[in-house]
Formats: sequence, C-alpha cells, structure tokens
Amino acid sequence: MAENTAIADTICRTIDLGVTITGAALDGQDRTHLYCELLAPDDRCPGCGAAGRLRDHVHREVADLPIVGHPTRLHLQVPRYRCESTACDQSIFRADIGDIVAPRTQVTRRTTAWMLRRMIVDKMSVTAVAAAVGLGWDTVNTIALSAARNLAAAPERLDRVRILGVDEHKWKHVRGQGDPSFVTVLVDLTPVVDGTGPARLLDMVAGRSKAALKNWLDARDQAFRDRIRVVTMDGFSGYRTATAESLDHARAVMDPFHVVHLAAEKLTRCRQRVQTDTCGHRGRSGDPLYGIRRTLLTRTRLLTDKQKTRLKTGLDAHDEHVAVAITYAIYQELIAAYEQPNRRDGKIAMYKLLKRIRTGLPAGLAEAAQLGRSLWVRRTEILAYFDTGASNGPVEAINGRLEHLRGIALGFRNLRHYILRSLIHSGGLAEHLHAL
Repeated sequence: MAENTAIADTICRTIDLGVTITGAALDGQDRTHLYCELLAPDDRCPGCGAAGRLRDHVHREVADLPIVGHPTRLHLQVPRYRCESTACDQSIFRADIGDIVAPRTQVTRRTTAWMLRRMIVDKMSVTAVAAAVGLGWDTVNTIALSAARNLAAAPERLDRVRILGVDEHKWKHVRGQGDPSFVTVLVDLTPVVDGTGPARLLDMVAGRSKAALKNWLDARDQAFRDRIRVVTMDGFSGYRTATAESLDHARAVMDPFHVVHLAAEKLTRCRQRVQTDTCGHRGRSGDPLYGIRRTLLTRTRLLTDKQKTRLKTGLDAHDEHVAVAITYAIYQELIAAYEQPNRRDGKIAMYKLLKRIRTGLPAGLAEAAQLGRSLWVRRTEILAYFDTGASNGPVEAINGRLEHLRGIALGFRNLRHYILRSLIHSGGLAEHLHAL
C-alpha cells in the first residue's frame, strides 16, 4: 500500500506540495478527486510558537493541475490544534498551508503559475485554461489577472525603471457597457533610451485623468517613485499635474510627436480659415490652398521638385495666403529644431522659436499666436526632450500593438480581460516566469 501511495504521489507530483494521497475517486463531471494529508504539518501556535495538541481536521477542497487532461480537485485534511499555553490568547489554530494555497483562493499556487504560463507561453485563451482546470471563466480570468499584475510588479522587474511613458488608449468603441472607454497606459522606456531592449508595458488603469495616474503612482513604493527620473507624456495637463504631485523630482517631457501634431493642427485651421475668407466656401478641387493641403504637412526635405513648385504656386496665389505661409514656416522650423543632429543646437533653436512666437505676432495670425501661447506654457517639458532624449514614440508603438491585439480578438467586452491580455502581449512577462 505504501509503495502504491509513493507511486501515486510521484505521478501526480503531490509530493512537491508536501502532501500524500490517501484516496482517489472520479465523479460524473469528468473530474479527478485526490484525498490528501499533510506530510509534515506545522503544529506551532502562531501566537506563542509553542507546539499545539491535535484537536481535529478540517476539509479544504482546491483545484490542482490537470491529470491526463482531466480537471483535478485536491481534498486536503488540514489539522487543527489547541494551544495549551495559558499565557497565549490563541486557543485553536489550524496548520499553515500557505505554501500550497494562497489565502482566499480556489486553486493551488502551482496551478496559478501553470495557468499563467499556458497563457503567456502557449497563447492559450482563458476559455481553454478554464476548461482544463474545471473552473469558471470569470474565476480563471480574475486569478490570472492578479497573478499577471503581481508578476508585472515584481521588484526585479520594477527595479530597472527610470524613464516612464504615459499615454491614453481607447480600448473599446461600444457605448453603454459601464466600463470607461479609455485607459491610462504606463510603459517602461528605460531599455529604449539605454539601448538595451524594447519598451515594456508596465500596467493599464481605467480612465484617463490626473487621478488615474496619481493613484497608480501613489500605490507604488517610495523606492520606485524615487527611481523615476523622467516621465514622457502628451499635452494632457492631468498627467503633468499628477507627475508634479507624485514625482516632484522627475522631469516631465512633452512628446515631440504631440508638439508637432499641435502645430500641424494650427496650420490646418489657418489654411481652412483663409480658404473660406478668400473663396467663400470650403476647399474644393481646383482651389489653390486645397490643392496643397497635404504638401503643407510634409517636411521640406522630403518634397519633390514638383511639390515645391505646387506649394509656391498655391501660397503665392493670393495676398491673404501670407498667413498660411508664415504659419507653415513656423511649422517647418519646429520640425527642423527636432531634427538637429546636435541636441544642444536643437534646444537653442527650439527656445528661440518659442520665444519669438509667444507674443507680438502680426494681426491675422490667430492660429500661430494661439500655438505660441500654448507651447510657451509647456516650454519646460518641450525643452526637456533635448536633455533626456526620451519620447513617447515607443508608447505609441505599444498602443498600436494593442490596437492590433484588439482587432485579432474582434474587440473586448471585459476591461480586466483586456488588461490581462495586454500585459501578456506587451508586458515582457515571459522572462519573469521563473518568479512564479
């Protein structure tokens, strides 16, 4: 009998859990039930540390690893002891099985690790994993998300984070489902700036607001916050305020893409306004400014000779087009500052441009004046790019990967599931699986 038990313990690897099989059965739901006892239960009182006297046993049923493709349930007989020390307030206690099962969970620790490995390494769906362990979809998704977030927050993973990227991301396009449509994406940009690897998705939190970012930062320990030296972001003031309050020592960087995009938006509005003023209608085929609408947004060094000729003809077609020409020159100068091979030269060029357009522009340049005021308010974050070299480009790349993930899945309805899949897809968790 003892030999058969040893064989069963070896095959089912219950010996790894510190339990031994005393019985087994099958049920009508295609599940295997293993009845087990603890091999070396801890009988020390958690209150005083003295050995207790066995009182009885309590039954604990948990899901374990599938056996030959069938869901498994472990039935643990957990000893309860009576503390006989008169000086101890603890009268009755049970043996600690925290190494086998985490508190308030329905699965063994090794099953949680197995589920996450199957999702990360084998790309299994939550549905397939839930069927393998014989649990509900919501239960498995909740367990896996908690494990993924614990893995993502492992000290060895966060110890290297010095440059943080923050951006918003629209995760669903369906109204009326309760969850917010936007999430705040947090990305580790340190490997990109150091040239040691790609960016990593650290976490996603519901909402796009100052509170969403601040609450996430405040939930991290002080050592993590002290290590963050740079935070890149778009022009959203909520992220800037949250960074200033929670990471007062870190430098905020306004991403070059969003700076240029803002200038391009003002250039487009200027063109549309002048178009309406000179022609009396919105742009149509044959109108000078409408014909160069895309050429205006192209970098000068990328223009062909034909495009240069078309651009000059369109801008010279009417005297009032001078407002578009000046705004276009500001837009191109902004791009040129970012393209400077020497960052110091680029920073000087950018500062001179921002100072020149913040006030005193001639009448008729409303869009350029508004651009100048907006950029001057954020000049510290804009100029910080030239000192740090950090941008939100890799964050936008991860956002693109998440868009692709959502397209493959034909959309997500559950935000927690989306966060889980996003961490698996772009979090670089595979290299940390050994920590499970």
